[in-house]
Amino acid sequence: MQTLIVYYSRTGNTQAVAEFIHAQVGGDLVALETQEKRPTDYRAEVDLNAREQLQNQLPPLKTRIPDFEQYDRIFIGAPTWNMALPQAVLTFLSTYDFTDKTIIPFNTHGGYGAGQMVAQIQAAVGNAIVLPILSVVGGEEINGQLLAIKGQTKEAVAKKVTAWLQKIGQ
Repeated sequence: MQTLIVYYSRTGNTQAVAEFIHAQVGGDLVALETQEKRPTDYRAEVDLNAREQLQNQLPPLKTRIPDFEQYDRIFIGAPTWNMALPQAVLTFLSTYDFTDKTIIPFNTHGGYGAGQMVAQIQAAVGNAIVLPILSVVGGEEINGQLLAIKGQTKEAVAKKVTAWLQKIGQ
């Protein structure tokens, strides 16, 4: 089974979870990056993403996945913004064919959960199999807390990743 772990991370929380997954299942680890630089200010980024959501705009990605068709199992990670996926992740989902693939979503959030993430992924991947999501609290950037998955929290999240992978048979 060929594994791809793709993630979009602003502050490093989703990246940390992606790295925990990678350490346990292997495969290729890929960060999604947009062609144009995104705002560094949290509020400006969330506002831009909200405008993109309202206007159904998908920012072009700099990231390319060569030989995407080789992957059978694809982990997709993202933070929750405006109770939804970041538009950059929707760009990724609209770029590739997920037919006959197993999709495994994971999410970081500031306390509000995954929002519409699973429904958005399911709608984008058609008949692909979508396994249960892992959703963990990351930072609360709106309150100035950026990277929260560190120290004791990092250990707890690593254990949560292990338990989730076992539960979903991965």
